[in-house]
Formats: sequence, C-alpha cells, structure tokens
Amino acid sequence: MAAPFLPPPPDPQFVLRGTQSAVNAVHFSRGSQAQECPLLFSGSQSGLVHIWSLQTRRAVTTLDGHGGQSVTWLQLLPQGSQLLSQGRDQRLCLWDLAEGRNAVVDSVHLESVGFCRSSVLADGQLHWTLAVPGKGTDEVQILEMPSKTSVCTLKPEADAKPGMPMCLGLWQANSSPRPLLLAGYEDGSVALWDILERKVCSRVACHEEPIMGLDFDSQKVRGVSGSAGKALAVWSLDGQQSLQVCSTHELTNPGIADVTIRPDQKILATAGWDHRIRVFHWRTMKPLAVLAFHSASIHCVAFATNGLLAAGSKDQRISVWSLYPCDSHSLFGRQKTGDGHFITA
Repeated sequence: MAAPFLPPPPDPQFVLRGTQSAVNAVHFSRGSQAQECPLLFSGSQSGLVHIWSLQTRRAVTTLDGHGGQSVTWLQLLPQGSQLLSQGRDQRLCLWDLAEGRNAVVDSVHLESVGFCRSSVLADGQLHWTLAVPGKGTDEVQILEMPSKTSVCTLKPEADAKPGMPMCLGLWQANSSPRPLLLAGYEDGSVALWDILERKVCSRVACHEEPIMGLDFDSQKVRGVSGSAGKALAVWSLDGQQSLQVCSTHELTNPGIADVTIRPDQKILATAGWDHRIRVFHWRTMKPLAVLAFHSASIHCVAFATNGLLAAGSKDQRISVWSLYPCDSHSLFGRQKTGDGHFITA
C-alpha cells in the first residue's frame, strides 16, 4: 500500500520585519482570553527594543536604552507595565510602559560582559528577586528588587570549576517559600542552588558543550536544556532536590541557542544554529515538526499564553507561528493547526 500523502509543515502565520539587525530576544506580553493578540517585545543587536502589535503586525514603539549595544534578554514584570531589558552595555534597564510611557525608571549595572541571560522570580506586585551574572566569571549575583539590595553571591566550590554561567532560571516550589536557582554552565552541567543556604543542592552533567538555554516545568519538576552540541537533555528533580538526567535526544545539527516550554506544558520549541525551529511533545519528547523559514541562525524562541510561537533570527526577521492549538487533545499524527495547515512529525 502506498504511504499516505503528508503535507509539508506550514509557513509562518506572519513575519515581522524592520529591526534592521539580528534579533536576540523575544518575549510576549501576558495575554488573556479577552486579549487574543498580545504584544510582542523583541531585542536587537543594534541595542533597540521593538514593541510589536500583532494585530497590525507593525512596531508601535521603539525603546533605545542600551547605547547601541546588543539586547540579550527581555522580561515583563507581573503587573505588565514594567519591562526589564538586558544589554551588552552591562546594563539592565527597567522601563515604565504604563499609559503610553516608555521611560527608563531604573537600571542595574552588571559586572559581567558575558552572554548569560538574567532571571526574575516575582514575589508579588511590588517586590521581586533578580538573578544576574556576577563579577567573577563563575559567579551569580542575587538581588532583591526594586531596592537592588544584594542578597548573596553564588560561587561554585573551589574544585567544581563549571566555568561561566550561561543561562539562569529562578523558581520556587508551591510547597516551599525557598527560592531556588537552576544554572546552566560552560562545562555543560546544570546546578540547582538553594539561595537562602547559598549552596549547590545538586549538579548533573548534561552536555559535553556549553549550555546555551534551559527551561523548567515546575509542575512536572522536570527541565530541558540545549547546548552548542547536538543533543537536547531532559532532566528531573526528585524530592531530595537531586538532579538526574532522564534522557538525551540527538539532533541532526549542532547548536541550540534557546529552548522554551509552552505555558500549557504540552510542547516545547528550540532555536537552532542550523536556521531551524524544532518542536517536540514535552511529555514524550516525540519530534513533532521542523520549521524551516529563516535564512540564518535562530537566536531565540518564545510562546504566548494563547499558543503563538515567535522566533527571532540573525536574518533580522521574526517569524510568528500558530501550531497545535492549546486546547488540542492529541498532538500525534496529522494535526490541524489554527491556520488550517497540517503539521507532521
């Protein structure tokens, strides 16, 4: 019997152009059911932050606060009107976007000149915890914000030698008030830090190359990381706060710049140096799609709460995709997407 015809993966739902330089960071505003078209924030190599309306598909505002130095990380605070942007100018800016404003109201000087992206853990509307790369090459600085009070500096044991922190993820278990930090390092290891105790609870070797991105599912207590190598690593955390590698998944080409799990914990996406976005089922890690649109390395990927996926590339374009609606019951086989296309593994 002849094999059934399987249509190719779809094109992007739309493409955003106009950054005029490589796109290094993308971040969606927190949409609601009433807000079907969230805003998209992008950070570029030229130091600009663009705010895009996904309704008009145009930039509505451009923020210039990093002196022409590359923007590497973006994060909205819980109230939705304050944006953090991190740049290669060793500055982390806090923007007030309420009521049409676009002013820098505060900033943090970063001691590190590396590419490590910061992380935020929001305790509420008024206070939050910030993890940033520290002054020492292997250090992470923890700050209480907005007071910028130093909580502690996390420095590996003398015999550990993990190299530079490459990516950070603050989180807190529902059953515990203790903030924890996951850090991916230059030597390919992931470490879990207890911030209050200022110690490493566990460390596990996940990759042979530097870790470029990680994400963590606090509900399943399971994370995923990608590196400069050819493998994705899935790892878990047990009740004794011990990390262990569950599985590794070999990719066709090396280089994963970013990895992110969709908010509903059903799928994840990776940003590839090979110009490809790869989509996986999060529970089984079954490959679902390889999306080929960009003509250069993809630097970042992000999901919106309504399921939209954005990818930013060195080719100066941002692709926006509608894949596997969040209310889908099955993600296997031929699956109809929100724009009428079918995607196959």
